[in-house]
Amino acid sequence: MTNESVAAIRQSAEDAFASGLYCAESVVLALAKAQGVESDLLPRVTTAFCSGMARSCGTCGALTGAMMGISLALGRSKPDESVQPVYNATQRLIAEFEQAFGARDCHVLLGCDLATAEGQATFRESKLGLRCAEYTGKATEIAAGILFDKQGHRAV
Repeated sequence: MTNESVAAIRQSAEDAFASGLYCAESVVLALAKAQGVESDLLPRVTTAFCSGMARSCGTCGALTGAMMGISLALGRSKPDESVQPVYNATQRLIAEFEQAFGARDCHVLLGCDLATAEGQATFRESKLGLRCAEYTGKATEIAAGILFDKQGHRAV
């Protein structure tokens, strides 16, 4: 991670979300940028994780994006390397996200099924995108804090 503060990394994700990118895309871009990684491929490889795994009522895209950002920093590149550092960090991320919001699945967090016309109408009418922006920011903040801790920096 660069010397960027956790708050600045969160803001980067929130800005990306406000620009029209979705949850997983925004979180991965912000966390990757903080690690000095920039690529047009990043939003592409994360798009299917948005909206609760492509509107399948799966895990919140902000959370899966944060998992990918953690894995970018701590994941292994060789079969003989340990998975434990990234698993430990991911388990902490999930626990902190669930503690903050009470759930991890998109449809539970939003109270609607985005795969249905009714759920999409509820999403628009209830302005649930504001919740998604909050999930995006908080997932990024949690992940950045974990990465600062793991790398021996003090989270700002």
